[in-house]
Amino acid sequence: MATPRKIIIDTDPGQDDAFAMLLALGSPDELEVIGVTAVAGNVPLARTTLNAQMVLELAGRADIPVYPGCERPMVRSLFTAEYVHGDSGLDGCDLPAPSAPLGEKHGVDFIIDSLMAAPPGTVTVCTLGPMTNLAMAMVKQPAIVPRIAEVVLMGGGFFEGGNTTPAAEFNIFVDPHAAHVVFTSGVKLAMVPIDCTYKAILTPGWLAELRTVGSNTAIQSAGMAEFYQRFGNEKFGTDSYPLHDPCVIGYLLRPDLFGGRMCHVAIDLVSPLTAGMTVVDWWNVTKKPPNCMVLRDLDNDGFYALLLERLARLP
Repeated sequence: MATPRKIIIDTDPGQDDAFAMLLALGSPDELEVIGVTAVAGNVPLARTTLNAQMVLELAGRADIPVYPGCERPMVRSLFTAEYVHGDSGLDGCDLPAPSAPLGEKHGVDFIIDSLMAAPPGTVTVCTLGPMTNLAMAMVKQPAIVPRIAEVVLMGGGFFEGGNTTPAAEFNIFVDPHAAHVVFTSGVKLAMVPIDCTYKAILTPGWLAELRTVGSNTAIQSAGMAEFYQRFGNEKFGTDSYPLHDPCVIGYLLRPDLFGGRMCHVAIDLVSPLTAGMTVVDWWNVTKKPPNCMVLRDLDNDGFYALLLERLARLP
């Protein structure tokens, strides 16, 4: 069997972040999570750090350390999303306080040290929230950039507009300067924007299947998803709502479930109307060199079949 792909998960849990973490942890033959870094985003850093620890322990993986990272964006003030995720960021579940200690390094230093210690091209960085930690690592130690196998991020949007402003998706809007650093770094990039994740529709029928698994992980995950869906139900007027962040891990596991193309992507930093927008040159009108694989299509049935199978492996 092939050696599992080593990944760092950089996250701001968030119910959909939790699903992404659990999908990775349920796939040990393909993915080895070497560490988790927390960043301020959906909720402040103290809470995202705690949430990451609790999700790891829910999956029986308290051995994986969590490293707290940046408390605020590189330039702007922090904007959070309790209006979506609840005050805890993980409303809808009942998880005990974590028992394992935090990692002893700052999250930025963990990213740098891990990439510098590993053979070049062997560690993938998965960003599920604002890209502050990764961008700060690139600024502090530029030598990490060519050592990264790939950065796969959930963020941005173009054809669907934004979900936080009419033009900007949340993760990029919170720290557009960090996104700019990453997108102009030359690193290999794959972007899972809301143009793709809006097609990852979680249905009541799938949630019922998840509950029938009967494990603690399945029951707690279903509770998280049901809370998370309330916001979507109000926003879209439906009983179904997409899970965004697990698409990052789904792409690593089953790229055949996704479709997209290489494009040039730039981050708007200055406009009062469109700051944080990911400007995707889908039709190559600028003739600028592509810097990102932009995913737009998703096999929803295949994706949720994979997610259910991997969640069912967890305790």
